[in-house]
Amino acid sequence: MTYNKKDITSNSEEKWKKELTPEQYRILREKGTETPDSGKYNHFDKKGMFRCAACGEPLFSSDTKYNSGSGWPSFYAPVGEDKVEKMPDKSLGMERVEAICHKCGSHLGHVFDDGPKPTGKRYCINSLALDFDKDKDREE
Repeated sequence: MTYNKKDITSNSEEKWKKELTPEQYRILREKGTETPDSGKYNHFDKKGMFRCAACGEPLFSSDTKYNSGSGWPSFYAPVGEDKVEKMPDKSLGMERVEAICHKCGSHLGHVFDDGPKPTGKRYCINSLALDFDKDKDREE
């Protein structure tokens, strides 16, 4: 998939509404979430790169994806620590860490400290916040 979005960091909310589906807008721009076990990437095992559905930024390799049993796609690390910003989230009466695309500021999901080695992190990400590029060199 090729991403040709021009100057996405300055997109107005009206432009985001035109570029994203209503459900993607609700999740990526309004910090919504998918129903558990409803996302297309939760039980997904193809090899490749997961990108931000809003701007196309590479975020997670399939090599770091694992089945957490949480109901959402889970990764133990992004492709680079600078790719996903972490912000405190005290919504819904609990303390969590929000995962945000560093390039466009879109909400991806949350980060928890109950993941596997080597990081101990669980990046719990909404499927609608992601696009996937299959790794043609590693097709199964």
